[in-house]
Amino acid sequence: MKRLILSAILTLSFFSYTAVAQKKATNEEVKVTIDLNQVKNDKVMVTVTPPKFTSNEVVFHIPKTVPGTYSTDNYGKLVDDFKAFDGNGKEIKTTKTDDNSWKITNSKSLSKITYWVNDTYDSEKGRGFGKEDIFSPAGSNILEGENFMLNTHCFVGYFDAKTEINYNLTVLHPATLYGATSLVDTNKSDTVDNFVATRYFEITDNPIMYSKPDYETFMVDGMEILLSVYSPSGMHSAKSIMPDLEKTMRAQKAFLGPINNNKRYTVLLYLSDMQKSDAKGFGALEHHTSTTVVFPEMMPAAALAEQMKDVVSHEFFHIVTPLSIHSKEIQFFDYNNPKMSKHLWMYEGVTEYFANLFQVNQGLIDAEEFYQRMTGKIENAATLNDTMPFTEMSANVLVEPYKDQYLNVYEKGALIGMCIDIIIREKSNGERGILDLMKKLSKEYGTERPFDDEELFAKITSLTYPEVGEFLNTYVAGKTPINYDVFFAKMGVNKSKVQTPINPFLKDQSTPYITVNPTTKEILVIPSTDLNDFMTNLGLKGGDVILSINDKKYNLDNIYDMIMESQNWKVDDAITVTISRDGKEQVIKGKVKLSMEDSEGYNFTDTSKERLNTAWLKG
Repeated sequence: MKRLILSAILTLSFFSYTAVAQKKATNEEVKVTIDLNQVKNDKVMVTVTPPKFTSNEVVFHIPKTVPGTYSTDNYGKLVDDFKAFDGNGKEIKTTKTDDNSWKITNSKSLSKITYWVNDTYDSEKGRGFGKEDIFSPAGSNILEGENFMLNTHCFVGYFDAKTEINYNLTVLHPATLYGATSLVDTNKSDTVDNFVATRYFEITDNPIMYSKPDYETFMVDGMEILLSVYSPSGMHSAKSIMPDLEKTMRAQKAFLGPINNNKRYTVLLYLSDMQKSDAKGFGALEHHTSTTVVFPEMMPAAALAEQMKDVVSHEFFHIVTPLSIHSKEIQFFDYNNPKMSKHLWMYEGVTEYFANLFQVNQGLIDAEEFYQRMTGKIENAATLNDTMPFTEMSANVLVEPYKDQYLNVYEKGALIGMCIDIIIREKSNGERGILDLMKKLSKEYGTERPFDDEELFAKITSLTYPEVGEFLNTYVAGKTPINYDVFFAKMGVNKSKVQTPINPFLKDQSTPYITVNPTTKEILVIPSTDLNDFMTNLGLKGGDVILSINDKKYNLDNIYDMIMESQNWKVDDAITVTISRDGKEQVIKGKVKLSMEDSEGYNFTDTSKERLNTAWLKG
């Protein structure tokens, strides 16, 4: 999972072990029907046909926590009017025992259960990632006749001791809506979809998004990639987004090599209408063969493409860990009494590291950009608790004070992955790195064979070097902060002053060069101020009204778009600015010139380590 935080500019698993796995009973089945044709008070009805029970009581649950969210969300709170019936249609007594559980008496005669389910997107109070909200990519949407985001854990529950039996899910839907998912639809009807799964996890691990058909597919090394997009106003489309996504995923597959055998991978992109009550938690949630992504629709195309590259690449790399390499806490997940694994440093940290390393490896970014990203992670990690053992934080991530440190999995977690990579590269003379380690672990374990939490460090050490084991025990299980300078130096990279571009419309985070006329909504260059290199190079003056840039018109309504677009400008890019000066319109053509500021970062300076550095970033 990756969360993003939306500020002035957009800059932004696990599971649990049951002591005895349930014995598979192939003749048992739970049938579930979700009816999207009948929406009442923004809710849809779910009907559950259970297997036969021999006990007098049974408990039905909706998840409290789901894989990848690291939070207690109580999805049972979305359920209303829960009822149980016998074969004659007579109602059976039920008792709600907590937010997510219902005890059913006389369960031997239980024939069906019905309940109504509300959605989450239009009820988010904060930004979608606050304590009061379910993270949007893990939530749901019910917009009659237009969009249904079915994260199935919001709708489908389970009976005690019956999570390992077959599930048969039927979705009734309008013929105008297409259900995008990695599940295989066994019904050829335009209004009925049927999906069969071997266990409850398989159902909840496959979200489905119903919307008017807007999807594209492409093949990458035998894997079919499906991209489905919901854009309320039609501002974005699967066709416009697909080329950048395809380029990214081809690069990822080239980086990974033969480590995964998925035949299909689905990206569900929901774009939120920020003018209405809609999703506000931006980011993504991973699954074995798909990912759900939520972003604001107002994002310009270039900014959306850049965010999709970073976020979707992170989620796709989860096919390595925890999806192919994971502990028993993950394999046997207890949705209502979760116990977390100690190894978030690997599940999220190594995944985030790969999401950055593959980009420099495949030429999507240069080495300087990669060093800058790692520098940013060092700075972000320094704002969190640098002495809290990562294994301790991971195992207790659902409770305070550990949950407040969760975001460090993307910062220090990625840096842990980088340091391990560097150690392996140094000890193997550049021949191997952390990707080689993950391939070996994947072969050792795989999707169906979990490891014991306590055995992982020893296994990694046996597959690599004693120095890797020492690092894990000292810096991951221990309280010692990491001296990143030491590890960078092993690859010939040393601390130095680096220049970074300043946004052309901002002097700093609180001082803009532009303002807005509240009456006309026009964007003006602030008068009586010393302008930056970008503006003086184009001959802009204080008081100029910016009408359009590169033929796109701007005013108060889309000034955010202008700022976001400018984040992607490079020095010497051609640019055309239409302005109004003293009441006369004129067109200025030129090239982008950006002011730079000095900051502390890292650069390659030790040429004696050139071969190692090349193996690290390009090997």
